[in-house]
Amino acid sequence: MKERSILAYYRSEEEARGALRKLQALRVIDASIDRFGAYPGSGHQEILNPVTGEIDGLGELTLSGDFTNRSAAILAAAEPDASGMADRGDALTVGRDVLLTAVFREDVCEQAMTIIRETGGFV
Repeated sequence: MKERSILAYYRSEEEARGALRKLQALRVIDASIDRFGAYPGSGHQEILNPVTGEIDGLGELTLSGDFTNRSAAILAAAEPDASGMADRGDALTVGRDVLLTAVFREDVCEQAMTIIRETGGFV
């Protein structure tokens, strides 16, 4: 039997886990839930005082990135998102940084897509 994989984007890990619980009824062959972002690392885990100079740059503070070189940090700080003065873009895709990847038998893929859409996923 042929297999198909589906990549579905969610706003939270809880939403993705809820969808995966419903998808289990279709006998998922393999599945994973991952969070991703545009920048490496997870940034600061605690609030620091930027006046003291304990940050590497604006990109690290506002974009939650761990930059390995100064040039990358400067380039990220030049992005409109770093200043907070950016348009958040298309409401349909913004904030969907959780990826549910699931593999199904081909004959149940349409049912899986329906469940994903009903649970707030974007395919």
